[in-house]
Amino acid sequence: MKERIKDFYKVEFHCHTVYSKDCLLPPEKLVQACRKKKIDRVVVTDHNTIEGALRAKEIDPELVIIGEEIKTEKGELLAAYMTTEIPPGLSPIETIARLRDQGAFISVSHPFDRMRSGHWQIDDLFDIIHLVDAIETFNARSMFPGANQQAREFAAEHDLLRTAGSDAHTAYELGKASMIMPPFQDAENLRKALRTALFEVSQSSMLIHFSSRYAVWRKKWAARKSGDG
Repeated sequence: MKERIKDFYKVEFHCHTVYSKDCLLPPEKLVQACRKKKIDRVVVTDHNTIEGALRAKEIDPELVIIGEEIKTEKGELLAAYMTTEIPPGLSPIETIARLRDQGAFISVSHPFDRMRSGHWQIDDLFDIIHLVDAIETFNARSMFPGANQQAREFAAEHDLLRTAGSDAHTAYELGKASMIMPPFQDAENLRKALRTALFEVSQSSMLIHFSSRYAVWRKKWAARKSGDG
């Protein structure tokens, strides 16, 4: 195991809990796994809800940062340091305005991964690029060849901060793509810390997506069984 740089944080910026429709990981086990893997800060970014992040933060207030992966009309945004949940289906401009009102940090999730329904068309991305803080330039679950590279090139071209995350839906994935960066306490300090962040990343196997499909199926089956009862 690599020895972490003293006084630097190991950060997991993109992960999910059972509060996402395609995940079965309880907040308690997420926190436990992060502690075991020596992750210093984790942004919990469930799909269209902050309930999982709130629960995880109750367990470990120092470790957990409240976030959300929000489905807009055009693509998905990844937010950190949130206080109020943002509903899905709003325009990107409205979503960003609501995030700014609460002082959140805003990144763009896997913008060029065309295998995801939350990817972005280039014209729509240009419409918001001056309004966000960063681009997710490495997503460990990206299946589309070149998606992460295209995101890195776009961030460099437009002088944007970069984020990386495992997009973990299982405890095994946590820390698969992490950032080593100076300590930070809020969104503004996060922006400063990202300027010198180092990425420690590796690609997840395509097979990991079966865990998400299984989670969706299991929840639908449980809901149907409950209804029959």
